[in-house]
Amino acid sequence: MLTDNFLVVVALLLFIAVLAGKAAYRLGAPALLLFLGVGILFGYNDFINFNSSEFAEFVGMIALCIILYSGGMDTNFKEIRPVMAPGVVMATLGVILTALIVGGFIYLVAPLFGLENLTLPFALLLAATVSSTDSASVFSILRTKKQGLQQNLRPLLELESGSNDPMAYILTVVLVSIVSQGTDLNLWSAVGTFIVQMLLGAGLGYGFGRVTVWMLNNINIRSNTSLYSVLLLACAFFTFGITTMAYGNGYLAVYIAGLVVGNLKIVHRNMLRTFFDSFTWLLQIVLFLLLGLYADLQDLLSPEVIFMGIAIGLFMIFVARPVATLISLSPFRQFTTKARLYISWVGLRGAVPIIFAIYTINNGVENSDYLFNVVFVITIISLLVQGTTVSGMANWLNLSFTEKERTFKLVVPDHIKSEFSEIEINNAMLKRGNTLKDIRLPGHTLVVMVYRAGEYFVPKGDTILSKGDKLLVVSDNNDELIKQVTEMGVENIIKM
Repeated sequence: MLTDNFLVVVALLLFIAVLAGKAAYRLGAPALLLFLGVGILFGYNDFINFNSSEFAEFVGMIALCIILYSGGMDTNFKEIRPVMAPGVVMATLGVILTALIVGGFIYLVAPLFGLENLTLPFALLLAATVSSTDSASVFSILRTKKQGLQQNLRPLLELESGSNDPMAYILTVVLVSIVSQGTDLNLWSAVGTFIVQMLLGAGLGYGFGRVTVWMLNNINIRSNTSLYSVLLLACAFFTFGITTMAYGNGYLAVYIAGLVVGNLKIVHRNMLRTFFDSFTWLLQIVLFLLLGLYADLQDLLSPEVIFMGIAIGLFMIFVARPVATLISLSPFRQFTTKARLYISWVGLRGAVPIIFAIYTINNGVENSDYLFNVVFVITIISLLVQGTTVSGMANWLNLSFTEKERTFKLVVPDHIKSEFSEIEINNAMLKRGNTLKDIRLPGHTLVVMVYRAGEYFVPKGDTILSKGDKLLVVSDNNDELIKQVTEMGVENIIKM
């Protein structure tokens, strides 16, 4: 009977979370914020009693592992290559600067909130837990908006959020040791730990990524292709676990491994991406619901928590993040002032800071419950202020453009060598005549479908075409096709 009740409660929470996600899309709010809200609502007055910090941290580790792996798989390396250097600097120096600036602010304003005994190490620890942008928040919001960003901003923001957790994690671990054990900060030891963790994380992540690709392409599970998803999931967990056991950073390793897998040819790519996309959303929902359930609304609304959290959150948004961004990006001249302002604005906080705060609870840090509650409020402030204005800020700064949406929802298997493109007919293409056979196309190219006024049909040579018709074209010489239609002034070309 207990099991039945548990399943009903889980199903109810997931159902409400899905409805909240739909409502969030219509309202322009981050879905993750509403997931948190649902968790807090059901946890109020112990309607659903959940108080296991160890289990919450465990679920957070699993969720972040998959979120980062899936994020790496969905990231095009060609897009992040031009922004690799600024992305890495933002993920390291930017995190350190944010932690120092916010830590100093907390230490200075603490007496104003009746916290005269708050020490500098504790202030820095609180700042370290919120010093990195959250990959779950950034990935979900940027990709849900389906909004294009100029100056390679989306790849940069996704690269930063996917790779800056290791720096924040190392700062948190070091400061937990200092606060809980009273040890002095050994700067060279901390730097050495960071270098080892980053090098091992990057190296093992790349190595496991290549091994994963080889396994997927050679294991040959034709009897049940669904097992490829299970295999890839095992590889993701294996990458994280072995890297962590080797004292490398598992979060960086899974992101890089996902990046390798996503940018090399693998069998059943589309099926695997669909599985990981769905599984990632499930884990995000479960994670944010659990974090909401774990939080105590009465503690969050206590004056010493709510006012401190709001003060830190606003200071981070309007001072610390912009200053850290401007300093970190100062050597890189390819970004305009508007782009730098937008990068500083998309410093979203989410699950990662809350998980780091739970880490302090599980390691017996004094006043860790207070730290957790303040971090939770900071996260809510960030999602409310920044998360709801990601799209609007891009429009206001004239950095956005409408992404081309595919008319033909085609899934092309990896083993097909021919390439598919979507082309919109313009007047120049019809100069020689308005039938399909009159349009000049390269050899080994075939128009397989036409879209017109909401209808799809297979064309013939004498099919009459009109401006605005969209063609699904398959070609063995796609580069020549793109070049030829571009010379005719066609701008709406989408490669499948």
